[in-house]
Amino acid sequence: MVKTAVLFPGQGSQSVGMAQAFCETRPEARALVERANRALGRDLAGLMFQGPEEALKETYNTQPSLYTAGLVALECLRGSGIQADAYAGHSLGEYCALAAAGVFGFEEGLKLVQARAEAMTWAAKERPGTMAAVLKLDDATVETACAEACAVGAVSPANYNAPGQLVISGTEAGVAKALELCKAAGGRAIPLAVSGPFHSPAMAPAGERLRLEFAKLEWKAPQAPVLANVDARPHGGPLEIQEKLVAQVSSSVRWTQTILEFKAQGFTRYIEAGPGKVLAGLVKKIDPTAMVVSVGDPAGLEQALAEFSK
Repeated sequence: MVKTAVLFPGQGSQSVGMAQAFCETRPEARALVERANRALGRDLAGLMFQGPEEALKETYNTQPSLYTAGLVALECLRGSGIQADAYAGHSLGEYCALAAAGVFGFEEGLKLVQARAEAMTWAAKERPGTMAAVLKLDDATVETACAEACAVGAVSPANYNAPGQLVISGTEAGVAKALELCKAAGGRAIPLAVSGPFHSPAMAPAGERLRLEFAKLEWKAPQAPVLANVDARPHGGPLEIQEKLVAQVSSSVRWTQTILEFKAQGFTRYIEAGPGKVLAGLVKKIDPTAMVVSVGDPAGLEQALAEFSK
């Protein structure tokens, strides 16, 4: 039996017009976006469909928009008869994965995501910093560079995205020093346009704020496996899920390890549900033998249906 995992993208995959084609052609998609508007009390659909891009890039707007777009894609997949055996999401996308597995309802998850965006924005102002992608080096070399650079400022691995692609996060001084060391080791550095040192220990206060929000919600056990960002292992019960999500904002996203874990479990087929094709590219770098389809619009859905009919 072919095993399929649905993957949800995180910040960086947003684009003006995301989910719009689905909403124009699928009533269930439009209904979900209207539910998002009502739950948040603002025109999220207008922001997703028309932008402006600068507003959509703001964490406060990006996270609920991506959450909604990811679950719109999932709704359309399910409406077309495509089912998944497991789920995972990159950073913010982990909330989509947990909603997909029935841990909380759509509106409940949306409000958590909005609270997460607000907590991360607040923490970034309290503890400013930056992020950068390091290419062409193995993880151990980048980890060593971060450890050495901590002598001038805190910096640590943030996203293990794929072999030869690791994002680092921390203070301006720490990141600059780590990049200097990585370049000397033969790596390539790409500064990222972000508003804070996400997925670094500086975000720990945001996690504690989230813990208070989590206590307001009734959580359920996952109805399907969901691999966690912090350790690439399946989420357990509600309390464990909450603890992992508290840790998630200040811990590394172990995406490489997540896909390798799926592979070890016999997964060979992946669907990226939501805008863009970032995760599809990462999956192919981690497991070149995998089949990956990106479903962010009706054309992607048709491609997935064609693949599933083989």
